Amino acid sequence: MALGVGIIGLPNVGKSTLFNALTRAQHAAVANYPFCTIEPNHATVPVPDARLEQVAAICRVPKVISASVDFYDIAGLVRGASTGEGLGNKFLAHIREVDALLHVVRCFEEADVVHVEGTTDPLRDIGVVETELLLADLQTVQNRLEKVGRQARIDKDLRREADALEVLRQHLDAGKPARSFPRAEADPILPALADMHLLTDKRTIFCANVGEGDLSTGNPQVEQVRQYAARAGADVAVISARMEADLAGLSDVERAEFLGSYGLRESGMDQTARMAYHTLGLISFFTHNEAEARAWTIRRGCRAPQAAGVIHTDFERGFIRAEVVALADYVRLGGESACRSAGVLRVEGKEYVVQDGDVIHFLFN
Repeated sequence: MALGVGIIGLPNVGKSTLFNALTRAQHAAVANYPFCTIEPNHATVPVPDARLEQVAAICRVPKVISASVDFYDIAGLVRGASTGEGLGNKFLAHIREVDALLHVVRCFEEADVVHVEGTTDPLRDIGVVETELLLADLQTVQNRLEKVGRQARIDKDLRREADALEVLRQHLDAGKPARSFPRAEADPILPALADMHLLTDKRTIFCANVGEGDLSTGNPQVEQVRQYAARAGADVAVISARMEADLAGLSDVERAEFLGSYGLRESGMDQTARMAYHTLGLISFFTHNEAEARAWTIRRGCRAPQAAGVIHTDFERGFIRAEVVALADYVRLGGESACRSAGVLRVEGKEYVVQDGDVIHFLFN
């Protein structure tokens, strides 16, 4: 499963520069004026994983296939985007299908880069964007409520959905995001929530875009973002989009040296992908054959047959068992054969919950 992340924020906060840095390519136009981006930019980015490299080195395969993240860079949002200002309602539609949002917040001062609000104020900027997402969701719920309400008089199930939608509408109207709306198993609102793809129901990672000099120390504006994110239960990545753009053209060795000169161990892409996995409760397991070693993405708590189905639906339908080795054992003993001889290779059935880093061989009918 490819993870989809939509990059959002006000105009001129560094979204397209960050997108280019994350993808190590110049896919997105960058300019010092609002709405430089019109159509959404899309790129599929491999997620570096040192554990996969260890597996590949041990089994000596010629090809390594990483897990991936799909990034979507959309145009900047402004006040009134939910009602069409700056063509914002069109742009909001572009991110309804993504799994998570990367909200880029400007935390740097630079007179040469125009700010649409006139001054740099992270909390105000976050408020503008989140208000527009909320208003767009309110309109979506209202539209659904009107549609369901017309049929609810003759359908008992739809009456329950209409009642639940009204409660959700009141929740949003009070300025509360959909993600904080209480829900329970078998709640009549659950199918509607899944269908509507509400923007404020998506998990969010805040990305504080700073100048290069503030990467290691941060600044008061970053602290404001951290405090806001903590109240929202969200992660924060601190990135210099301009520095990440400089990294894009370097080799792996040069990148490591460049990052080390700033006291950093990972790039913005690595940090963001890791946080996206954490935010969405995702893990990776590994497979290999004579030709390749590969990482696969699943949700934490996924059982073996469902994990097999990520590789191919036939694997899930015909699942027999899984031969599993913990990554630590695989690396310590130097491969599957040695693990089998040492008795640490386990045979697991349909109820086995796959663990992060498992090296698995599936048997299926």
